[in-house]
Amino acid sequence: MPGATGKSLANVVLALVSVVVCACGNSSAPVSVDVGRGSLTAAGATFPEPFYSRAFFAYSQSYPQVTVNYQAVGSGAGIQQFTKGTVDFGASDVPMGASDIAAAGGPSAVVQIPTTLGVVAIAYNVSGIEKLQLDGSTLAAIYLGQIKKWNDPAIASINVGAKLPGATITVVHRSDGSGTTYHFTDYLAKVSPDWKSRVGVSKSVQWPAGIGGKGNDGVAQAISQTDGAIGYVELAYVVQAKMHQASLKNRNGKFVQASVGGATAAAAQNANVSPTNFSITDEPGDGTYPIAGFSWIILHASISDGDKGKAIVYLLKWLVTDGQTYGHDLQYAPLPSSVQSLALQNLHGVTAGGQPVLG
Repeated sequence: MPGATGKSLANVVLALVSVVVCACGNSSAPVSVDVGRGSLTAAGATFPEPFYSRAFFAYSQSYPQVTVNYQAVGSGAGIQQFTKGTVDFGASDVPMGASDIAAAGGPSAVVQIPTTLGVVAIAYNVSGIEKLQLDGSTLAAIYLGQIKKWNDPAIASINVGAKLPGATITVVHRSDGSGTTYHFTDYLAKVSPDWKSRVGVSKSVQWPAGIGGKGNDGVAQAISQTDGAIGYVELAYVVQAKMHQASLKNRNGKFVQASVGGATAAAAQNANVSPTNFSITDEPGDGTYPIAGFSWIILHASISDGDKGKAIVYLLKWLVTDGQTYGHDLQYAPLPSSVQSLALQNLHGVTAGGQPVLG
């Protein structure tokens, strides 16, 4: 019967439409929504750069009307460029402080969202040493310039049976303002009163010893090219360059290497992460790696260009949800659910062209 056939076809079409609508509803940037458009510029932290590069490229493949040019120039430079208005958004491994926020227009003008979670490995290059263990106080003494040789008794006592050479230790650190440096010095200040009083915690410090390298890649390169070198580098760079990394004694007395699992364990110890409560270094737990931290993206709360504003917000909404999958094999841990919720909550306050983007 024609009438029955027409009714059946209508039901099939209705069912297919429902499937499409449901599928779109499960995406963080559904095709049925105007995700904006524009060529976005961003700059900042080198810590998350491998993750950002892969994720932003993947997003532009799905949404070719949105492209991102991200320059890994360091957290300090990223904040400066954002404050000066030369980029659409900035990136830093440490949220903006009060003075930076004031320079950018005040608390109501800035939105900060956590985007990924990583670890800082202690990489080294010492001929003949395939395995190395260090504790916090010894690592601090090395960076203070108090331990100068690889066969120093303090290192030997932690590496019983190892044939440590009498070579001079070359300390490598960041030469630029760096969130990686912040996480590293935050850890050293917690395990070494001497470090806390003499050097302190910051994106840029007065280094008592060593040579500098620009960016995580610059530090990694300096270590790789210098026999006897040691330095702190985001894990993705260590894995990509196939560098040796030391096992670091954690707060529970276990020697652990930097890992995605170690970062997740550290993050689990702080259930109330915010731009003013973000430290997760030297946390307890047998599997916890002691130098872990979140990385953040900073954007304007009010974006005058409606298309570009939508593009930024939907890009970042995707980055902290579906986009997290692009970080795992690059050694970045997914955001804990509570931290993901914080990111989404903060994005809901952003307006573009005078209108809320996410409602």
